[in-house]
Amino acid sequence: MAKKRDAPHRVLAGKYELIRQVGKGGMAVVWRARQRGAAGFSRVVAVKRMLIDLASDPASAELFIEEARVGAQLAHPNIVEVLDFGQDEEGGYYLVLDWVDGIDLLDYMRSFHQAKRHMPWQAVAAVATQALLGLMAAHERVDDDGAPRPVIHRDVTPSNVMLGKNGIVKLADFGLARAADRLTRTLPNIIKGKLAYTAPELTRGKRAGVSSDVFAMGVTLWEALAGRRMFAGTTPQEIIGNIAAWKIPSLKLLRPDLPSGVITVVEAAIQKDPRARTASARAMHEELGRALRGLADDLDASKLAASVISAKARLDRMDASVERELSIDDDPLSASVEISVDFESSPSARRASVRPASFADEAPTLPRVVLPRVVAEPPPAPAPPAAEARPPAAGPKRQIVRSSLAASTRLPDKKKP
Repeated sequence: MAKKRDAPHRVLAGKYELIRQVGKGGMAVVWRARQRGAAGFSRVVAVKRMLIDLASDPASAELFIEEARVGAQLAHPNIVEVLDFGQDEEGGYYLVLDWVDGIDLLDYMRSFHQAKRHMPWQAVAAVATQALLGLMAAHERVDDDGAPRPVIHRDVTPSNVMLGKNGIVKLADFGLARAADRLTRTLPNIIKGKLAYTAPELTRGKRAGVSSDVFAMGVTLWEALAGRRMFAGTTPQEIIGNIAAWKIPSLKLLRPDLPSGVITVVEAAIQKDPRARTASARAMHEELGRALRGLADDLDASKLAASVISAKARLDRMDASVERELSIDDDPLSASVEISVDFESSPSARRASVRPASFADEAPTLPRVVLPRVVAEPPPAPAPPAAEARPPAAGPKRQIVRSSLAASTRLPDKKKP
């Protein structure tokens, strides 16, 4: 008998009503759902479900169960909380998570990049400060007897850093994580997580650990500040090749408005040699705190909350504009525009030496757009012979011009759970 597929209004375990699908990845989908209880109790939650094609695979089911087990042992304000784990009437597993009302760091970055702006470094610092606290909690976890039982995230990327409208930052998706007591069950020489955030030693078959998570956090912050990919590539081979080549531009050149201490913290976390890298998430958090001392006094949650709300509003307007544009005409695009972008210092960046900017400065750097290169479509078909009657000439059709600006400053595709 075929298993029942999830759909809006389906209720799991008599209390979790699925509302709409908000994410889909290679192994699972995430639904916005509503938990209902006695006396009118109700709250919004996230429900994660295995893809129906994988649900009957024992190995995939074991990974899902492991995610629930590990997540339940991580209780911290800066980690997305696991609220429940169970099975539906057909035996399919579901994982209930705290719903973060906001956007992930990847979308937050996109809201600035599509507006041709860099993210304010103060916002990046505020996000990093909280995200590192969550990573510290995972790395420094102890069991009931007080023995160290660290959890390695293994997938620290912008799409797994959640920014709430309340200004709270949470690390999400410990689906690739393994407690230290279960690391031996992971097959050797398999690199998990996104390659572009993979520490170089993992490409050589080394085991993931605290240092590789620190590296991934460093890459995430580097990209947020630089407005570009640190290790670009369209294929795994290209990405691994760029990691091996190790041609990383200096943040000082890309962002002259950045305080030198912030640059030092980020670049220490992305050292190629793990022995030279920042030793732990705690050490990185402490070094960032020292770098910010006396520089930024507006990193509180309320300022970050206002910035997240503003970013989400920009994204909503941009996405609605694109949808309207693409719905104007069903005809194929007759031209496309490729725009190359590189960032240069703006007046606000030059003022950085006089006074620190703030969250109010939503455009610390502006991109310099070079002349667009228009790629024309093939010429129209030849005109009919002169002897034939020709229809009256029609007016030009309205053209939709799609910019590839996002590709020139492209960040990794948003990962869905």
